[in-house]
Amino acid sequence: MKKVTVDIYYTGNNYCAHAPILLGCISTAATLSEMKKNIKEAIEFHVESSLEDGDIIPEVFKGEYELEFRLSIEALLNAYSDIFTKAALSRITGINQRQLWHYASGMRKPRPIQRKRIEDGLHRLGAELLTIGV
Repeated sequence: MKKVTVDIYYTGNNYCAHAPILLGCISTAATLSEMKKNIKEAIEFHVESSLEDGDIIPEVFKGEYELEFRLSIEALLNAYSDIFTKAALSRITGINQRQLWHYASGMRKPRPIQRKRIEDGLHRLGAELLTIGV
Protein backbone atom coordinates (compact mmCIF):
# COMPACT_ATOMS: atom_id res chain seq x y z
CA MET A 1 0.00 0.00 0.00
CA LYS A 2 1.32 3.43 -0.91
CA LYS A 3 2.01 5.95 1.85
CA VAL A 4 1.11 9.61 1.90
CA THR A 5 3.11 11.79 4.27
CA VAL A 6 1.13 14.23 6.39
CA ASP A 7 3.06 16.94 8.23
CA ILE A 8 1.64 18.02 11.59
CA TYR A 9 2.66 21.23 13.34
CA TYR A 10 1.73 22.86 16.64
CA THR A 11 0.74 26.51 16.29
CA GLY A 12 0.61 27.48 19.95
CA ASN A 13 -3.12 26.93 20.33
CA ASN A 14 -3.83 23.94 18.13
CA TYR A 15 -2.44 21.48 15.61
CA CYS A 16 -2.31 22.08 11.88
CA ALA A 17 -1.71 19.43 9.22
CA HIS A 18 -1.28 19.14 5.48
CA ALA A 19 -0.17 16.58 2.92
CA PRO A 20 2.60 18.28 0.90
CA ILE A 21 1.63 16.40 -2.29
CA LEU A 22 -1.98 17.63 -2.07
CA LEU A 23 -1.83 21.40 -2.31
CA GLY A 24 -4.57 23.37 -0.64
CA CYS A 25 -5.70 20.61 1.68
CA ILE A 26 -5.17 21.55 5.33
CA SER A 27 -6.90 21.04 8.64
CA THR A 28 -6.63 22.17 12.25
CA ALA A 29 -7.71 20.68 15.58
CA ALA A 30 -7.23 21.08 19.32
CA THR A 31 -5.71 17.63 19.88
CA LEU A 32 -3.41 15.34 17.96
CA SER A 33 -5.93 12.50 17.71
CA GLU A 34 -8.61 14.91 16.48
CA MET A 35 -6.08 16.33 14.00
CA LYS A 36 -5.37 12.89 12.53
CA LYS A 37 -9.10 12.25 12.09
CA ASN A 38 -9.74 15.70 10.61
CA ILE A 39 -6.91 15.60 8.06
CA LYS A 40 -7.98 12.12 6.94
CA GLU A 41 -11.50 13.43 6.31
CA ALA A 42 -10.15 16.60 4.66
CA ILE A 43 -7.98 14.57 2.28
CA GLU A 44 -10.87 12.25 1.37
CA PHE A 45 -13.15 15.24 0.73
CA HIS A 46 -10.48 17.09 -1.26
CA VAL A 47 -9.74 14.06 -3.46
CA GLU A 48 -13.43 13.29 -4.01
CA SER A 49 -14.22 16.91 -4.90
CA SER A 50 -11.21 17.17 -7.20
CA LEU A 51 -12.23 14.02 -9.06
CA GLU A 52 -15.82 15.28 -9.43
CA ASP A 53 -14.50 18.58 -10.82
CA GLY A 54 -12.12 16.82 -13.19
CA ASP A 55 -9.04 18.22 -11.48
CA ILE A 56 -5.75 16.37 -11.63
CA ILE A 57 -4.77 14.60 -8.42
CA PRO A 58 -1.58 12.71 -7.55
CA GLU A 59 -1.67 9.05 -8.67
CA VAL A 60 -1.35 7.76 -5.11
CA PHE A 61 -4.91 8.92 -4.39
CA LYS A 62 -6.37 6.84 -7.24
CA GLY A 63 -5.83 3.61 -5.28
CA GLU A 64 -5.50 2.53 -1.70
CA TYR A 65 -3.14 4.59 0.41
CA GLU A 66 -2.11 4.94 4.01
CA LEU A 67 -1.40 8.17 5.85
CA GLU A 68 2.00 8.44 7.51
CA PHE A 69 2.12 11.22 10.09
CA ARG A 70 5.29 13.26 10.56
CA LEU A 71 5.20 15.48 13.64
CA SER A 72 7.24 18.60 14.13
CA ILE A 73 9.20 18.74 17.38
CA GLU A 74 6.68 21.29 18.74
CA ALA A 75 3.76 19.00 17.90
CA LEU A 76 5.45 15.95 19.41
CA LEU A 77 6.43 17.69 22.65
CA ASN A 78 2.99 19.23 23.11
CA ALA A 79 1.00 16.16 22.13
CA TYR A 80 2.74 14.00 24.71
CA SER A 81 3.31 16.60 27.43
CA ASP A 82 0.78 14.86 29.68
CA ILE A 83 2.70 11.57 29.32
CA PHE A 84 6.32 12.74 29.30
CA THR A 85 7.38 15.50 31.64
CA LYS A 86 10.18 17.74 30.45
CA ALA A 87 12.32 16.19 33.23
CA ALA A 88 11.68 12.71 31.85
CA LEU A 89 12.38 13.84 28.29
CA SER A 90 15.55 15.49 29.50
CA ARG A 91 16.74 12.20 30.98
CA ILE A 92 15.77 10.29 27.83
CA THR A 93 17.35 12.73 25.37
CA GLY A 94 20.15 14.39 27.32
CA ILE A 95 18.73 17.82 26.41
CA ASN A 96 18.06 20.16 29.33
CA GLN A 97 14.48 20.91 30.32
CA ARG A 98 14.65 24.60 29.56
CA GLN A 99 15.76 23.88 26.00
CA LEU A 100 12.91 21.37 25.61
CA TRP A 101 10.45 24.06 26.76
CA HIS A 102 11.83 26.42 24.12
CA TYR A 103 11.29 23.74 21.47
CA ALA A 104 7.76 22.94 22.70
CA SER A 105 6.74 26.60 22.68
CA GLY A 106 8.22 27.20 19.24
CA MET A 107 10.51 29.92 20.64
CA ARG A 108 13.45 27.99 19.22
CA LYS A 109 13.81 25.39 16.52
CA PRO A 110 16.05 22.43 17.31
CA ARG A 111 19.11 21.98 15.17
CA PRO A 112 19.27 18.69 13.24
CA ILE A 113 21.55 17.15 15.85
CA GLN A 114 19.08 18.03 18.63
CA ARG A 115 16.15 16.59 16.64
CA LYS A 116 18.20 13.43 16.21
CA ARG A 117 18.86 13.24 19.96
CA ILE A 118 15.13 13.51 20.66
CA GLU A 119 14.33 10.90 18.03
CA ASP A 120 17.06 8.51 19.22
CA GLY A 121 16.04 8.88 22.87
CA LEU A 122 12.41 8.08 22.09
CA HIS A 123 13.43 5.14 19.89
CA ARG A 124 15.58 3.72 22.72
CA LEU A 125 12.62 4.07 25.11
CA GLY A 126 10.32 2.40 22.57
CA ALA A 127 12.74 -0.49 22.11
CA GLU A 128 12.89 -0.99 25.88
CA LEU A 129 9.08 -0.90 26.16
CA LEU A 130 8.80 -3.55 23.44
CA THR A 131 10.80 -5.95 25.62
CA ILE A 132 8.14 -5.99 28.34
CA GLY A 133 6.93 -9.51 28.91
CA VAL A 134 9.84 -11.13 27.10
